[in-house]
Amino acid sequence: MRITRMAAIAGAFALALTSAACGGDDSGSDSASGIVGKASSDKKLIFGVKADQPGLGLQTGSTYAGFDIEIAKIVAKGLGVPETGIEYKTTVSANREPFIQQGQVDVVIATYTINDERKKVVNFGGPYYIAGQDLLVPTASTITGPEALAGKKVCSVSGSTPAKRIQTDYKDAQLQQFDSYSKCVQALADGTVDAVTTDDIILAGYAAQDQYAGKFKVVGKKFSDEPYGIGVKKTDTEGCNKINEILKAAASDGSYKAAWDSTLGKSGTAAPTLDVTKLTNCS
Repeated sequence: MRITRMAAIAGAFALALTSAACGGDDSGSDSASGIVGKASSDKKLIFGVKADQPGLGLQTGSTYAGFDIEIAKIVAKGLGVPETGIEYKTTVSANREPFIQQGQVDVVIATYTINDERKKVVNFGGPYYIAGQDLLVPTASTITGPEALAGKKVCSVSGSTPAKRIQTDYKDAQLQQFDSYSKCVQALADGTVDAVTTDDIILAGYAAQDQYAGKFKVVGKKFSDEPYGIGVKKTDTEGCNKINEILKAAASDGSYKAAWDSTLGKSGTAAPTLDVTKLTNCS
């Protein structure tokens, strides 16, 4: 009986060693839990996107539309996920990292600027667009850039980086601040301000809205750099690299340009060139 009991203990110990050697601590499971593995097995992915940015990510009822949404479709297709397998989840700037870390979303495509602080907790594919602060003005405006803002009424959102840049770098401008860019754009339409400032791609989205068709233009003179990335879990190097491969293909097969033309292109802004030499080194 004692021999039998000892043999059982020895067998259990050997099994435990085998389990540990095979990665029983889950440290080797990152690839299986990444977007490539999930896309292959489930044919479904959850994308975190913005819901309040015209031309980029705008929710109407249960439908999302915009450039970021089209980029999400390109990424999903490249991973073998059909459009019917895409679920969109509204994200705001403050919850993008937590949503990725907690697994509430698989991928975030939401005007998500790549920076060193975020790279500590998130892996980024892209950038798929390099935005920059710019100006939205009436079509007939003679404003040609930030250096022409002296004495002009410029609208931005309270506490935003664009507003702070106007305050510190262009002190001769008369800054008007609201709590949303939509209010700034309405003020521009009413003629109570001369320009609106934030990221150029967001401004292009407003210019593309039907109610403003032909009324506004983006000046096209950026005065900052904001590289928009595609966020995945920090451990998902495989998924990050795959996203970059998909973006390279989209740049060459015309799907990237088509995504722009069907959304932000309606603002009259020509499709940018996706510079694949600037894609991130996934870590």
